[in-house]
Amino acid sequence: METILKNEELAVFKLRSLYSKYGYTQYKMSTFEEYDLYVRNKDFLISDRVITFTDTNGKLLALKPDVTLSIINHLGNENSVQKLYYNENVYRVSGESKRFKEIMQTGLECVGNIGVYEICEVTSLACESLKAISSQYMLELSHAGIVLAYLKESGLNEENIKTVNEYISLKNEGAINQMVLESKITEDQAEKACLLINNYTDINKLENDLMLKSDEGKNAFNEFKTVINALNECGFSKNITINFSLSNNMRYYSGIVFKGYVKGIPTGVLSGGQYDALMRKLKKNSSAIGFAVYLDGFERLNNSLPEYDVDYVLVVNKNEDPINVLSAQKELSKNGETVLVSYEIPKKIKYKKAVKLNKKELSDA
Repeated sequence: METILKNEELAVFKLRSLYSKYGYTQYKMSTFEEYDLYVRNKDFLISDRVITFTDTNGKLLALKPDVTLSIINHLGNENSVQKLYYNENVYRVSGESKRFKEIMQTGLECVGNIGVYEICEVTSLACESLKAISSQYMLELSHAGIVLAYLKESGLNEENIKTVNEYISLKNEGAINQMVLESKITEDQAEKACLLINNYTDINKLENDLMLKSDEGKNAFNEFKTVINALNECGFSKNITINFSLSNNMRYYSGIVFKGYVKGIPTGVLSGGQYDALMRKLKKNSSAIGFAVYLDGFERLNNSLPEYDVDYVLVVNKNEDPINVLSAQKELSKNGETVLVSYEIPKKIKYKKAVKLNKKELSDA
């Protein structure tokens, strides 16, 4: 199967099996969505460029560029926990071609009265998803609640929190220090903010460096620490790192945020987090956490071409009994080999061996 299916198709099979094992059920949705949904939440999208068209009733519709928004828009307010996974095509500008492309996307959403366990489960499944794609992977994690509480405790006002957080997302220490020269923040505030530019692998060192004092900060950090420790306990310690530059969109993400990478693809292939703020904006009372795996860069993985297009070319006479042909094809493919039945040896494909059928007898062609 691996010689026939494309990398993204193989990934879909693996991920669907993984999510099903954890009790997630498949969610199907429409290809179209009202354009207004994406306009109102364009900051949540990877790209704000959307393909639109006018429906027969005059409404402006869009080919969906995102799945999460569509799922949440059609779910009711649930007190119970719903666990859903999806495999859908989305339509947006590809990071590879920089042009509009139909992209296979798979992922999951955990919605409802979620707690720390569900957060741990989803982040663990994010690691498992990356592992299913490649043995060489990394999941970067952040927590929007920690960043917000820490910058508040540093004495920054709302406007400066937004600006500093943008610079943290860019890992731009120079821009933060420039704010000191412009008397917008103090040297102490800049020094504290720059701590969030560093990547951490030791959660205890991070706790000592930040020294959060507010209940808001402590609660957020305790939740984050529980998740990190759970991932370490599950054997992912060498494949995770803490990177607060991910928490640049506090309008939507309220808790843990993460992004996944695999060797061979320069951009992130997985992105997600807890987006309670988005739920509130869509007038939902539930909490939610989820992630998406973006499959448009997967052709870069193991992209060497196979040596052969088919294993066997089975050359037959047009007058050969179809039963004999089917029997020979079955015999040649019994161990998983690929067989092309042809009336002559084709010139434009590569094959391992050509054989001829003559009245149930096979011989070299």
